[in-house]
Amino acid sequence: MDNREKVVVIRDLYKAFGELEVLKGVDLDLFREENLVVLGRSGTGKSVLIKIMVGLLQQDSGSMEVLGKEISKLGVRDLNEMRLKIGFSFQNSALYDSMTVRENMEFPLVRNVKNLTKKEITLRIEELLEAVGLPQTINQMPSELSGGQKKRIGVARTLVLNPEIMLYDEPTAGLDPITCVEINNLINEVRERYKTTSIVITHDLACAKQTGDRMAVLLDGQFRAMGTFEEVFPHAEDQRIKSFYDYNFINS
Repeated sequence: MDNREKVVVIRDLYKAFGELEVLKGVDLDLFREENLVVLGRSGTGKSVLIKIMVGLLQQDSGSMEVLGKEISKLGVRDLNEMRLKIGFSFQNSALYDSMTVRENMEFPLVRNVKNLTKKEITLRIEELLEAVGLPQTINQMPSELSGGQKKRIGVARTLVLNPEIMLYDEPTAGLDPITCVEINNLINEVRERYKTTSIVITHDLACAKQTGDRMAVLLDGQFRAMGTFEEVFPHAEDQRIKSFYDYNFINS
């Protein structure tokens, strides 16, 4: 029996859009300070799962419990408080083009944390930019940054509110192989330094192998395989999982 603390507990979760069934009875546990990788092709329900977790969508049936609370039963105030504990690192970094890096990082702090002095805000921003290796970018505009730098700044801005859970949506999409390795290392460093619990959504198996303690493969609305990378790949008997591995590591 696994006695680790469960941060997210999902049981028999269903979600459909009209006649299109996306999630068909999903079960999942996420443990404290674990990096869990959710793998699957586009359209398999990975993003739907995350949107239910942060209250942007509501399941049709089943339960989604986050930090001990059923998300679908939270009122507006409690849901907003929960969202502050969940950091979402978007695929496109979601930086405001008209703001400097400093202003992008100040925005969630000023909006959500009251009574902080200007000095406290600056110290927090400088600490996080140092943590992601980009202290020199504080006064730059997003247009002056590379794709990898934007990803790092996006992660730093997500961390500014001290979230307990980090959600990474396709963190290596559109990046060159060397930058991918750097972003994967950053995900691991964030966990070690800030004691976060993370879900990494990806179809990049190199990212999965480097960052994930466990893999959860979502196919046809259900998790069809779960375990360490070596337990799930490369000797999967399910041809759909095997072809996923072959595409990433053999055919490419």
